[in-house]
Amino acid sequence: MMLSPEEWSALLLSLRVSLWSVAIMLIPGIGCAWLLARKKFYSKALVDAIIHLPLVLPPVVVGYLLLLALGRRGWIGHWLYDNWGVEIAFTWRAAAIASAVMGFPLLVRAVRLAIELVDIRIEQAARTLGASPWRVFLTVTLPLSLPGILAGVILAIARSLGEFGATITFAGNIEGVTRTLPVAIFTYTQTPGGDPFAMRLVLISVVVSLAALIVSELLARRIQRRIGLAS
Repeated sequence: MMLSPEEWSALLLSLRVSLWSVAIMLIPGIGCAWLLARKKFYSKALVDAIIHLPLVLPPVVVGYLLLLALGRRGWIGHWLYDNWGVEIAFTWRAAAIASAVMGFPLLVRAVRLAIELVDIRIEQAARTLGASPWRVFLTVTLPLSLPGILAGVILAIARSLGEFGATITFAGNIEGVTRTLPVAIFTYTQTPGGDPFAMRLVLISVVVSLAALIVSELLARRIQRRIGLAS
């Protein structure tokens, strides 16, 4: 099936946005997951609720809040534009940020469960041998949590590929700039005679999502075998 320039544009933009969204959320997501899994502190339940808030809020609400904060007149966006000339809203960067915010809770949840499954006695043994907390995290906790981290990354990518509400609110629907696969599908469904094109994009989305899931499963098995051999 040959893709038209518009379909290629939507597909490549969706992949670009999903990869950048994971890059944005990966380190903060792992940090938050470790914090929730290993630390006890006051208002932990509140922090956990705030992290998972995008899962229960309508995506349009998340997009509108991002627009208020990072738009050219927003309290952060205004400063970025005046001081650095950086404009975020209605660019591909806005689509990446919207996808990162929506996928962040899924990443945190998967990584947190993986860290909680790591036997804390192994970490304590490493500390008694003189390893610093950072070294314990990098050489013990992180490697043993890799399958869960991979699962979280795939969930975040899948969420990004399917993100619509926050993206169209914060990034808009600009062909070649912010028109990702879901936005392009919506556009074709609202265009007379656009149903065949929408169906083609639906099939493309299904193929890309299946490919991502298959690759993640193969990588997870490989990582688990390596961990099993190392132990």
